Amino acid sequence: MKNKDSLKITALYERLSKDDEQSGESNSITNQKKILEDYAEKNGYANLSHYTDDGWSGASFDRPNWKRLIEDVEQGKIGTVIVKDMSRVGR
Repeated sequence: MKNKDSLKITALYERLSKDDEQSGESNSITNQKKILEDYAEKNGYANLSHYTDDGWSGASFDRPNWKRLIEDVEQGKIGTVIVKDMSRVGR
């Protein structure tokens, strides 16, 4: 198992802006969750927790679940963060 401390969270971060919604199914929150869950399972990550910002632009880091994820990282609760691609983190 890659997550050495099984008590730590494997954070799965999804974001979709209103503009991304028009890009089609490949960027949908549901699709991102499936991709991340499949990757985590295939690679032995456990204790999964989703952090989802639906309808938030990547141009700002002032997103509620992004901020919660960062707080959890700083508090040592998270061992790994997985995203579909770097554009989900920010632009």
